[in-house]
Amino acid sequence: MRGPHNIFRLIRTGATLERTGAMNVILNAYNAPWGVRLAAKILGWPFQWLGYKGDPNMPPATRALTALGPAYIKFGQILSTRPDVVGDELAVQMRVLQDKLPPFPMEKAREMIEAELEQPLEAVFSIFSEPVAAASIAQVHRATLVSDGADVAVKVLRPGIEKAFRRDIDAFYFAARMIEILAPGARRLRPLDVIAHFEGVVMGELDLRLESSAAGEFAANTKSDAGFQLPKINWNLSGKNVMTMDWAEGISAGDNAALDAAGHDRKQIGERILQLFLSHALRDGFFHADLHQGNIKVAANGDVIAYDFGIMGRIDEYTRRVYAEILFGFIRRDYKRVAEVHFEAGYVPADKDVDEFARALRAVGEPIFGMDATQISMGRVLTYLFDVTEQFGMETRTELILLQRTMVVVEGVARSLHPQINIWEVAHPIVEDYIKQSIGPKALMKDLLKTARVLSRFGPKLPQLAEAALIRTYNTSQQGSATQVFKKRSVFLVLIGGAALGWLAAQLI
Repeated sequence: MRGPHNIFRLIRTGATLERTGAMNVILNAYNAPWGVRLAAKILGWPFQWLGYKGDPNMPPATRALTALGPAYIKFGQILSTRPDVVGDELAVQMRVLQDKLPPFPMEKAREMIEAELEQPLEAVFSIFSEPVAAASIAQVHRATLVSDGADVAVKVLRPGIEKAFRRDIDAFYFAARMIEILAPGARRLRPLDVIAHFEGVVMGELDLRLESSAAGEFAANTKSDAGFQLPKINWNLSGKNVMTMDWAEGISAGDNAALDAAGHDRKQIGERILQLFLSHALRDGFFHADLHQGNIKVAANGDVIAYDFGIMGRIDEYTRRVYAEILFGFIRRDYKRVAEVHFEAGYVPADKDVDEFARALRAVGEPIFGMDATQISMGRVLTYLFDVTEQFGMETRTELILLQRTMVVVEGVARSLHPQINIWEVAHPIVEDYIKQSIGPKALMKDLLKTARVLSRFGPKLPQLAEAALIRTYNTSQQGSATQVFKKRSVFLVLIGGAALGWLAAQLI
């Protein structure tokens, strides 16, 4: 699939941006120099007839992305949360991509629901509304259950969505390969791995059974979080293409006027969203990775309600500790420690200078502190950080892509609620608490206990392992010197002895 035919797909992308007028909007948002504008016009104008026309009633950027397909829409959803990066005008235009896209017909939704639930729609729902929200992958209907009269939200996948996504991702793979060939310096960003990661995330979103499972796990992790609610999944009325959950009553986190009219404290809500995200990522290693305004409501009592669990992020304990130390180092302005953590984790090649890296990080972090959030150009910070990573040969960490992307989105949501919010001040107590819990004597004992439990599972196999290792050692001794054999046996005995002690400790515990 990833052949030359994708060249036409990419040309059509540029042509669509030009035909819909989105090209000028994007160039204006980034204050592109005249040379870039001229090049874009020369390359785009002759081919604009190849571009999709889109819906002329939509703003240019929204019109172009909706015409290009679901993968482009997903990208626009991310940008819509960052007015500090793309500008207010472009962010507002693309906000409709979150949940206000054109829906597919009710007849098709009925057909898919009845096929999934294997019974007539009227046998399950006494009331079933027109779509109340429509995004890139699915649309949502409000309904009332026949069984108990409860109000629910019914999510239905768009027909043919998987095929459409595969087509777009195929073109992205082709573009990534061309970038690696034509710009060797960009290989450290691992564009193919990034696209593969994006593909894995998106394809998982196309099976609502997985989303239901993620919602259940997320609910179990967060059941004690104050000021946070999740709608409950109705497993009996959910499947691959349909998911039913409790109706979440509240005001959209993107409707500032309604929040003000209801008397909510937007600053407090923004801070809570940031802190909840950090708690879930660091404490649980499992977080909502699509937390834009279209997936957040505010309840009458001020609680934050999250829904749409198609994209969830997961990071292991070690990565969480590394990320927390990096964040905490920035918060304390300890750039030497931040640099050391990068080297210890292998994020920066060992042949680079840690002090030079720390100095470069200081140039990124210092402008942020002591400034009003509205004075900070996040675009400029990200540009400089990119230059720093290129200078020191850092490769893209695919395991952190979703975490970093969500951090950007959540910060954008918080700032849309309260532009003066300071992410570092809000993050400080959450990160500090995690550091105390995960680094120190208490954490060490916890790690040792986990190790002992793992070793205990191998207790019954220790005799076989010992015998197999001794046989390998004996066979090797026929070809090596006595000294080499002694060294190997010594290492072996240490390993077996450690395993045995670990197993014994686990049994005693």
